[in-house]
Amino acid sequence: MPMPSPSQTWEWLQSQPDLTELAQAHPALWAQVRAELAAVYARQDAAEIKKLAQLAAQRIEPSRTFLSGERDGRAFELFVTEQIRQRMTSLALRQYAFSSATGVKSGKVRFNLFNGLLAQRLFFERDLVRKPVSMRAFKLIWPLLWQKRRLMPLVEQRGIWCFYSRELIAGLATLIAGRSVLEVAAGDGTLSRFLAAHGVPITATDDGSWQKVVQYPAEVQRLEAIEAIQRYRPEVVLCSWPPANNGFERQIFRQRCVQTYIVIGSHSRFLTGNWGDYEVQTGFDWQELPQLSRLVLPPQLQAGVWVFNRKP
Repeated sequence: MPMPSPSQTWEWLQSQPDLTELAQAHPALWAQVRAELAAVYARQDAAEIKKLAQLAAQRIEPSRTFLSGERDGRAFELFVTEQIRQRMTSLALRQYAFSSATGVKSGKVRFNLFNGLLAQRLFFERDLVRKPVSMRAFKLIWPLLWQKRRLMPLVEQRGIWCFYSRELIAGLATLIAGRSVLEVAAGDGTLSRFLAAHGVPITATDDGSWQKVVQYPAEVQRLEAIEAIQRYRPEVVLCSWPPANNGFERQIFRQRCVQTYIVIGSHSRFLTGNWGDYEVQTGFDWQELPQLSRLVLPPQLQAGVWVFNRKP
């Protein structure tokens, strides 16, 4: 089979292949990246890892000097190779941070029957349809699961990044306080479904880019974040587990209709959110709400709830 041209490889890269697909398509490059990361992890320098993650998160579009006839040349091939290297590094760092949080390093992850039944009863209505978790039930049942570290690696494969307690939903509803609210990057719409059941009129939207792992219901409108905000003009925007170093949060801060932006995510900057944009924006005051952060489950995720309120 002939090797794909640089332009074909670039088009494939736009489909957001996962780390396994990248490694299988470019084994030699992955071997280099893996060796480089192994050396970084061995040094255990948090600042070095943070800087590497920031560099890996940079997304550069092809220069206009790459005319259609030049996209199979050596220069464009080098450009595409570097973008593959950056994506491999970014995904590997995210995997590293996640495994550090959950304790699962490698291999297939399964529950035994007892742990599986308890986890199913605690977190799901049926199959993998989540339910609002009672904190009282969580405190009783969670300590009984000795395989608790296996939960998130199992459900992440289906686009589930965290679980929401009943008390968190009530706290968010109080925070929203009857204002118009839009959820962006809503995934399967679970959070919006819970809030709607609590009496919050909310619209769930997602651009559909995670269709490899997320099953999008009809209730989740296929809209990019900024397109959705400009259509619905919400006072409150909500996002749970925004992709790390995403490009849309920067634009959210620029939308004048948005008075409050609520983020549910991880304290690990490799896993969620565009922390660089959080820190450089000047239009909003922001803080974590620890009383709500404790209500995002399970606690091993070290999740947080951050609220950005527009300055007067």
